[in-house]
Amino acid sequence: MPAGGMDMKAMMKESSDKMASMSMTGKPDVDFAMMMRVHHQGAIEMAQMELKDGKEPQMKKMARDIIAAQKKEIAQIDKFLAKHGQPMEKMSK
Repeated sequence: MPAGGMDMKAMMKESSDKMASMSMTGKPDVDFAMMMRVHHQGAIEMAQMELKDGKEPQMKKMARDIIAAQKKEIAQIDKFLAKHGQPMEKMSK
């Protein structure tokens, strides 16, 4: 497997491990938002890797689109979490 593929696989495992170890609040909306934030951040990191190492213009465009969309959604998630007493510093442990 090419080095880039291993990096992406390790990145996905790290995101999955982070979600698995996250403490849940018991509030479905808050828990969903916390998990999706981690998931979206992982998508951004993978897309950044594609921009760095990818060759195909179609995939590079998709990576740019993913980064823009996920950053916008992360900002919405962060506002929701702050409004519901779960600011990011509480999630980072």
